[in-house]
Order: sequence, then structure tokens, then C-alpha cells
Amino acid sequence: MSVGTLTAKDLGRVHVVGCGGVGMSGLAEILLRRGFTVSGSERGDRPPVARLRALGCLVRSDHGESAVDDADTVVYSTAIPDDHVELVAARRRGLRVLHRAEALAAVMAGYRSVAVTGTHGKTSTTGMLVTALRHSGIDPSFVIGGDLVGHGSAAHGRSDLFVAEADESDRSFRHYDPRFAVVTNIDSDHLDTYGDMAGLRAAFLRFCGQVQPGGFVVTSADDPHCRALAVHARARGTTVYTYGQREDADLRVSGLSSSATRTRYRARLDGTPLGEVTVPVPGAHLGLDSAAALLTATRLGVSAEKAIEGLGIYPGVGRRFELKGFAGGVRVYDDYAGHHTALAASLRTLRHVAGSGRLIAVCQPCGTYRTRRFRTEAAAALALADQAIVMEVFDRTAAGEQGHHGAELAQAIPLAAEAKAFTGGWSETIGEVVRRARPGDLVVTLGAAPMSAMAGQVLTALRVRRPGGHR
Repeated sequence: MSVGTLTAKDLGRVHVVGCGGVGMSGLAEILLRRGFTVSGSERGDRPPVARLRALGCLVRSDHGESAVDDADTVVYSTAIPDDHVELVAARRRGLRVLHRAEALAAVMAGYRSVAVTGTHGKTSTTGMLVTALRHSGIDPSFVIGGDLVGHGSAAHGRSDLFVAEADESDRSFRHYDPRFAVVTNIDSDHLDTYGDMAGLRAAFLRFCGQVQPGGFVVTSADDPHCRALAVHARARGTTVYTYGQREDADLRVSGLSSSATRTRYRARLDGTPLGEVTVPVPGAHLGLDSAAALLTATRLGVSAEKAIEGLGIYPGVGRRFELKGFAGGVRVYDDYAGHHTALAASLRTLRHVAGSGRLIAVCQPCGTYRTRRFRTEAAAALALADQAIVMEVFDRTAAGEQGHHGAELAQAIPLAAEAKAFTGGWSETIGEVVRRARPGDLVVTLGAAPMSAMAGQVLTALRVRRPGGHR
């Protein structure tokens, strides 16, 4: 049986390697909620593990051959090396071994599926679309690459719609054949995988070609690569709808503005005014993500009025402009931003949120290739902060990062020497934040998954420091 013909019932008992990751835990959760027998392995007590155990997942805190003893299908992610002991054992025993995207595609089989992809904004757009649909009385199944506040990262809904985030970084979005697709933007990233922008653009075009007959693609009218994508996709017979600030967009955004707590704009659909849209998160780029969700929802048959109401109560997604708390007069935020374009968008918005206080950026660069290839761009983005603290590079494909790419990035930031620092380890970084932060400042932690714990530890350290212990 080929992967393309797999359905959920073919998976049998499923073992998830590294089940504590957001994407992997979401897949495991929806399988559990659909009545599957699921086991997993995860070193450390990551937050999603407790939720999986509560749903009946047997989670091992180590990795070993015996973990796959009772499995019919073993699921892994790109972060898991090919020689991982559980994958080796599964293949030796002739078990079905699937990448997460292959398993998720099987779970989505039989649904009217919406796959959301793009270099930036996938998670937020997916979360906004789910919120708009749910407010409109539609209960979709969904899997998101982050926690939708109050709803988690996955749900098994009652309707025939399934909304999922589709990752382009490792080409895994090639495994989906959605009925509907959203492409938020195409930016220079993962070129170590695709070679150049031409290769990246071609991959997105192939993804759009996987949309089922009778479906459609929603994409940005503002992004030049997406405009070219729309031209080529339409030439192949695919229906394409666009959103953005250009006059020729199907959903036209105008008067886009962002304050410290919300983003607003006026929307016009097919020439008809829809009124003002307010999304309770700051950032013009998130306003455009909401426009993608609004256009998709309306093309799925939802009333624009209900979709706009839903966007107005969007609860946010974890690690996307997430306010973690206050301590010692300092606000601490956490944001996933890793790519230089996302870094710049995040810091521009938080610079506004910080008001008269200083903005202190704490960044763990993600990926050796990305950090080396786009050092100048990332340094310019970090210079939007008043102070920048840079850690060594996190690279999920390496057992331990070697080299001095983090230090070189810190050195390249066009800030005064006293306004930037390179820190070696976790505790040193927290100490540096505590020494620098003072009442009125805003601290933001930036980077991939490991940074999700940094903000909380910074808050704890700020609460116990002595008065005046800052500079």
C-alpha cells in the first residue's frame, strides 16, 4: 500500500518518537481523541507530555528498541536522526515507518482538508482560521504547530473540515493533497534544502498543484513570489484567490494599523465593503495573516460577519507575541521568530509596545546554515532592539553546535558594544538579562523550541533579584 493511499484506519497501533514536540504531540493527541492506541517516547518532561498521558498515551522517558514492541506504525519527525534506535528497530521488524507529515496526511484522508503553508505566519494563520470557523458554528479538526490558547495544538472536530499547518522547511508538505491551500508568503529560507529561490518557488508551485480538483488556493497579493505563484497556478487550472493591500486583491486590506494590543484594518471582498476588522494581537503582519484567514473562511462558505467576529476574539497562539508576565516592573514576552524577516517584524512591533521603555532582545539563532547565510540581515533586525543578547546557535540536526556563529552574529549587530552581548550558556544568559533589565523595560525571548522555557526562568530571576540590581 502506498503512502498516498493510506488512511487513519491503516495505521493500527501508533508509536510516536519524540512525542513532546508541538507538532508530534498534536498528531498524537488527535489520534488519541479518535480512539487510537498511541505510545510515545520523550526525554525530559516537556509540557505536552502530561496532556498526552492524561489522554491515555503510554509515554516512555527514554528511547529503546522495546518502545516499538506493540506498534504497527512508528512515526518520526525531521528532528529524529535516521539511525535512531527506535527507527532502526522498527525497520528491522518490518513495521510501517512514517514521517509525521505522511501520518498526518493519512489522518486527514476523507476530510475536506485545508493546508496552511508559507515561510512566515503559518501557525498564526491556522489558529485564526480555526477560531473564525469555530465562532461561525463549524467545528473543524485541526493540528497547529503551536498551542492555540484555550484549545491546545490539536482537536478532533465534528465537521468534515480538517485544518492543518503544512511545513515547507523539510519538503514534508509534498505529502499532502489538500482540498484547499493557503500560502502566506515565500521568503528566502531553507535554501540549504532547496538550493536557491527558484527551487523554493518550484516547491510551492508543486504544493499548489496537489490541491484537489474543485478546490482553491488562497495567497498573498502583496508578496511578489506569491503573485508569480498565482499566475502559474491559474495557468494550470487551479482557482486562486488573493488578499493584501494591493488594489487587485480579492480581499483588499486598507488602513492597516497596529497598536500595543490590537491590529485594525478595513476589508473589502470582491469590491464589497466588509467594514473594520480588529484582531486582538499587535503587528501589521498578523493583520495580514488574519486577512488570509478571513478570505479562506468566506470562500469556505462562512459569512464574513461571523468570521470577522471570530477574528475579534482570537485568543492567540503560544510563542507568538506571547506575554509571559511582569516582574520587577519588566514585561517579558516570548516569540518564535527565527528568520530575519520574522525577527524584524517582531521587534518592530514590540518596539512600539515597549513605549518609553527599552526593548531587550534575547535571541538563540536557529540553524547553522540560516545564521551563517543571513548573518547581516539578522544582525540588522536585532539592532531594532535597544539591547541584544545572543546565544550560540541551536541546530536540531546536530548533537551539539560547533563553531562561533552566535558570537559572530552578536559582533555584527550595529549597536554599541555595551548594548549587546554574546552569552555561552543558559544560566549566563539569564544572568545577563537580569543585570541589564530595569523597570519599564520589555524583554523578549526569541528562537526555536528550547527558548520556550527561557521567558519563565527570566521572570523567576527578576522576581528574586535585589532592588537596584540592574544597569
